[in-house]
Amino acid sequence: MHKDLPKVYAVPINKKLNNNEETYSSLERKTMPKEEHVISTREINQIFNAKDHVYKSKLEITTKTETKIYEVVGLSHESLLTLDGKLIKLADIIEIKKVS
Repeated sequence: MHKDLPKVYAVPINKKLNNNEETYSSLERKTMPKEEHVISTREINQIFNAKDHVYKSKLEITTKTETKIYEVVGLSHESLLTLDGKLIKLADIIEIKKVS
């Protein structure tokens, strides 16, 4: 019951291959710098899409420099707009919490 399989054509490689120069090993333990949590647009959209957000939301916003409570009324592509006209860049926000 032994059958010969058909022969498969393989293209000969006539050049030196160097595609294994970079390797990764998960066994090496390198300490990575701890990154700060960057706020996602999904978290911000949840605040603006909440049923209790009619015109403004009172939020405790932690940035790289301070933690403060703001009344946020709008969202642009790269920043939040507060009721007093201040712009808070999304890249600077580390944490955002809703305050009742």
